Parts: sequence; structure tokens; C-alpha cells
Amino acid sequence: MRIAATDLQRMAEGIFAAEGVTPDHARTWAEVLVWANLRGVDSHGVLRIPRYLEQMAAGFIHPKPEMKLLRAAGAIALLDADRAPGPVAMQRAMAEAIERARAVHVGWCVARDITHAGAVGHFALQAAEQGMAGLVMTASIPLMAWPGSKGAVVSTNPIAIAMPAAGRAPLVIDLATAAVANGKVLAAKETGATVPPGWGLDKDGAETTDAARIATLLPLGAHKGAGLSLMIECLTSIVAMNPVIAPALRGDLAKGDVRMNGVAIAVDLSAFGDPDAIQGEVTEVASRIATAPRAAGVDALTLPGERGDAVKAERLAQGIPLPAGTWAKLKAEAEKRGVAVPHAIPN
Repeated sequence: MRIAATDLQRMAEGIFAAEGVTPDHARTWAEVLVWANLRGVDSHGVLRIPRYLEQMAAGFIHPKPEMKLLRAAGAIALLDADRAPGPVAMQRAMAEAIERARAVHVGWCVARDITHAGAVGHFALQAAEQGMAGLVMTASIPLMAWPGSKGAVVSTNPIAIAMPAAGRAPLVIDLATAAVANGKVLAAKETGATVPPGWGLDKDGAETTDAARIATLLPLGAHKGAGLSLMIECLTSIVAMNPVIAPALRGDLAKGDVRMNGVAIAVDLSAFGDPDAIQGEVTEVASRIATAPRAAGVDALTLPGERGDAVKAERLAQGIPLPAGTWAKLKAEAEKRGVAVPHAIPN
């Protein structure tokens, strides 16, 4: 099942708009989800829409948020996102960070009370497209074990960094602090696939390769991923005075609560010198790495962002592949709301 990206985005926009999301916010939300699918990050794409609809119905995501800039001092901004759709909140946060970076060379916007932001590399690239370095992190409820714990203690908090380059696409890395993003486990559950060892624990704290039994994810590099996750909680949730982990571990959060926070950082490279020269050096180091001698059987050395760029080119041309189960759910949600359902691209 392959659907053209423009058709899939139009359908996603229509579903969100039917739930009362404003047209511009529905467009942003759909764009970020389809962007993830285009780059092969299907775990953070339209697969998530049915769950988002449930969260809106439960009041955990606000279709018409009243976002407010609470503080702005030098490089720092604090945005209250009012439970906005995560992509809407983080796009606004990065826009604020870029504006501050233009004024004082660096912008650091903490977005309080967001919801799931999707593939956060999208927002880091938002800065790179303006010739700036971008860094994005988000923090959420416990989903991941601390080394030695039986269940979830910290979260899979992602971090993304993007760097513009001369004459080529920006370098961008987007990774979870878990061994694997939770969305990939959801995708495996959707298709019934077996997952590799080291992804997660079952409800009793034992490792399992059955995606359906995974109750808690394992951290990337044991204490390294767990510690990085904790520090992201400090830099996003705690500085915004909207902690997530401690209240969750105390049992203070309502069941199903998707409380999250995020931070968007933009760095004006011209503050360091000639930005064109800096971007040229990024291209130079990328080229040197790509052309380094390869081990036997290795076709190419791939740089951060290149795999996603290649998948995007293929999927723009051939359509976005969707599992039958995912498509059936999306089609049902669209038909329920009177939204036009696009035709699949013939094989």
C-alpha cells in the first residue's frame, strides 16, 4: 500500500481540522508527521494519528491551544504551549529561538506543556535552513528503565542536532536516549514483528523480543542513555517548573496524561566568524568521512541525515508505504469525519 505524500498530508490535515484544529495548525501537524514518513521514520509518522485523536478526545491535547510567551530575557524565552499538538508547539519554539538568535546570536526557548512532538529532527532543521545550528530536546513521562530497575523510571527523551553545510544538505542526527524509540516498538506491534534483543523489558522486568510484551524500554548504552535522559528532564521540564518524572513516579499524574516539555536552541554561526567558511568546513569533514577507506562488504559510509534524504527522494517518487493495519485505521478515521480518502498508487 503506497500513498502519495501530498494526498496523505491532505487527509491528515482534514482529520485534524475535523476535530477543531485550526487550518494552519492542522497543516503543521500533518506536515511534520508526513515528513517523518518520507524520511523512513514511520514510527513517528501517520501511524500516530489514531492515538492523537484519542488524546484529544480525553482532553490531553488541546485542538485550539492558547500559547503564550511567558518570558523573554536576552537569549532565553519561555513558551507556555497549553497542551498544543507537539509539532505546533515545537515549531513555534524554534521560531522564537531563531528570532532571539538573530538579536543576540543564540536563542534558547523552553516550551512548557507540549504534547508528543514527533520526529524532532524536523525542528532542528528549521534552524539549519536559516543558516544556523539547531538543537532540540523533548522530555516526557517514564517509558524507559534505569539500569537495574524493573520498570520505567526515566523517558526515551530524544535529542536532535542539525548543522548547515555548503553545497549539500545539512547534517542532522535525531536519536532517542533509549536503545530504540518507543514508536518503533509501536510499529513492530502493528506489524507483529519480532524485535532484537536489548530493546525492552516485559511487565516483570525480564528482557523480551516479543514487541507485544514490551512494557518498558531499555536505555541506549545503559547508564549513558539513562543519564542523558535525566539531564534532558532537567534542561526542559525542571527549568520550566513543569516537572514530569518526579510527579509520575510519585503517582501524581492522571492515567494517560501526556505531559511533556521541550527546548529549541538556535545558534547564529556568524558570531564565530564567516558562516560560509564554517559551512564549507562542515562539507569538507563530511566529504573526508564519506571517502574514508571502507571495510570489506561495505558499499558506502553514510553521514547523518543521508539515509533519510535518500528515502525521502524515493518516497516522493513512489509514494509512502503503509502497513495494511495502519491504512485501515486511518481510512476509518477519515471516513468517520467525512474526509476524502486518497487512492493508493498502483504497484
